[in-house]
Amino acid sequence: MLFDDLPEARETIASVLVPVAVPEPYTYRVPAGAHVVPGSIVRVPLGTREVTGAVWDTQPDAAINPRKLKEILHVHDAPPLNDELRRFIDWVAGWTLAAPGMVLRMVLRSEDALEPEPPVPGLQRVLDRSPDRMTPARARVLATAADGLAWTRSGLAATAGVSTSVIDGLAEQGVFEPVFMTATPLPLPPDPAFNPPQLTPTQAGVAEALVANFDRGGVVALIDGVTGSGKTEVYFEAVAEALRRGRQAVILVPEIGLTEQFLRRFETRFGVPPAEWHSEITPKKRARVWRGVASGEVQVVVGARSALFLPFSRLGLIVVDEEHDTAFKQDDRVSYNARDMAVVRGHLARIPVVLASATPSVESRVNADLGRYQRHVLPERASGASLPDLAVIDMRTEGPERGRWIAPGLVSAIRETFAQKGQSLLFLNRRGYAPLTLCRSCGHRFQCSQCSAWLVEHRMKGKLVCHHCGHTEAIPRACPACGTQDALVACGPGVERVAEEVEGLFPDARVLVLSSDLLGGPDRLRREMKLVEEGGADIVIGTQLVAKGHNFPLMKLVGVIDADLGLAHGDPRAAERTFQLLAQVTGRAGRITGGGRGLLQSYSPDHPVLKALLSSDREAFYRAEIEARRAAGLPPFGRLAALVISGPEKAATEAYARAVSRVAPADRAVTILGPAEAALAMVRGRHRYRLLAMAPRQVDLQGYLRHWMTLAPPARGGLKLQIDIDPQQFL
Repeated sequence: MLFDDLPEARETIASVLVPVAVPEPYTYRVPAGAHVVPGSIVRVPLGTREVTGAVWDTQPDAAINPRKLKEILHVHDAPPLNDELRRFIDWVAGWTLAAPGMVLRMVLRSEDALEPEPPVPGLQRVLDRSPDRMTPARARVLATAADGLAWTRSGLAATAGVSTSVIDGLAEQGVFEPVFMTATPLPLPPDPAFNPPQLTPTQAGVAEALVANFDRGGVVALIDGVTGSGKTEVYFEAVAEALRRGRQAVILVPEIGLTEQFLRRFETRFGVPPAEWHSEITPKKRARVWRGVASGEVQVVVGARSALFLPFSRLGLIVVDEEHDTAFKQDDRVSYNARDMAVVRGHLARIPVVLASATPSVESRVNADLGRYQRHVLPERASGASLPDLAVIDMRTEGPERGRWIAPGLVSAIRETFAQKGQSLLFLNRRGYAPLTLCRSCGHRFQCSQCSAWLVEHRMKGKLVCHHCGHTEAIPRACPACGTQDALVACGPGVERVAEEVEGLFPDARVLVLSSDLLGGPDRLRREMKLVEEGGADIVIGTQLVAKGHNFPLMKLVGVIDADLGLAHGDPRAAERTFQLLAQVTGRAGRITGGGRGLLQSYSPDHPVLKALLSSDREAFYRAEIEARRAAGLPPFGRLAALVISGPEKAATEAYARAVSRVAPADRAVTILGPAEAALAMVRGRHRYRLLAMAPRQVDLQGYLRHWMTLAPPARGGLKLQIDIDPQQFL
């Protein structure tokens, strides 16, 4: 919006939140002829550069001389951020101890969306004009444009099956006249009445409860349903109710869970696909979705965690699918958990929130048990199929021969499934060919030069890769330490190595590896997921991405290559995450017709997690895990905050971490652990130390940390201190 032809604004100054790490908005003068309101998106000078920010307050009577202030440069032609979103930004900043401007930065993700797209030049048929000479090509063009609607030059040529020179010739004769077209046609709205599902009585009861929550304010409902119970179809009915009420809905899914299958299910139910929001969409599409959300033209968004920060104008429902998934936690810059922040945004907007999972997080289960959330249980599969039969293979006595990774019992089960034309899934949460490569001559191990992590061999790419910083190097023929040729040995299996073994055992089977880092990226992954769904693979080897909500109708057998993998470190959530992952992945078996089997290879078959899975006694697992958390004072019964100190020099980083620790305020309610070198002591060339603050649930841990940070020495010389409220990983 330009500063002309507008009445004189009453406001003379405004506070503007800018997307930098400062604690408060800056004050600017509002130019004559410009009009701003709280939430207006503006361009302002900041030092020697210009940045985009948002007006946080207008102060017409503030005792500040406007002449001493810098002037707002431009008011963008975009809807102002509404009051609910601004309160949400402030709340997230207060909870995470991040600068409010850094939270605002997550909202203003698309600079291109802040101004309308320029119109597109097009052509429109002049109905009373005809060409001087008719040809078959010209006839096709005229028939295509007979409705008088505007076309782009290339679009009309492609539709009519002619070259653009034919279009140009008709335009020169006045048969078409130039026009300007809207750059982005309005998306067709999802139709809540398009294809209502046939729900089971149990599903219908849950759907009715979700619909009733629209009249109860910010109610949080947890759908706790076994794999294949139809949780998606149930919360789609809540989406339909939001649409009937003229409100918008956002469905958050783990990034890798945003699959073609899910989008097709949405389109089947509502007649059109939803808008997508995730890291793989193009900048132009991102801008269109952002602006459509802000204007209200985009009614449903399915996206990753960042979709929670879109500027919805009429938000009426938030859904968090696979709510237990760790992908909802962001650790960079602003450390937040999208599941928890979704609950907060729903409360501030007084709208219903739906959490859905076959294996809810312990935090959500406790909130449901305490009555803070509604809990709706779907105990049976919607298809009527039985849950898979699970068994453990004791690798101590029934394991494979040396150099093999698939036990004979699992090989026999795969062979039987293949003979019956069913699919098998082998699950191993390790990408690449092998997690470690060493020299059998001198013992040299290949480690990342920038991280304290082993390089993972990716034999398909011919690379050694660091999964923490992305560093890659070619696999050498000779050991770089001793120079011995052909002495390198791959230690341990990744999915590529398991696939190699499967191809040797089953040469006639169609074998497919599913991993997030294969060549071709998300598009290839979507195609291959659809291939599995349609029966185009016999044996699938995959990482954790195959565990998330996929429906493979022909999948009969799931084999877990290493059921102990997630239990092999000191993460306090290790048991919970392993239980969730194994329950989810084994739940891929027999979802439609039943008769599914799951075989778990383990060196610890008596571990409580495996015993709970084998006995199908998930309630016993939750009771034990909840009691263990309560006894240890861990979330959700206690509070944790991690302080991660990093720097380019190890000695200086450790010294700074100890200096920060020494000034921690004395408080009997707060326990400080550390500093200690992080499990991943170096990432991207930066050395890392960690402190951990523990406190009972009722303690104002954020207030304690704010006071602590006022006492801490400033971080200089490349040092950095980041606070992570409620950390989800401890590397």
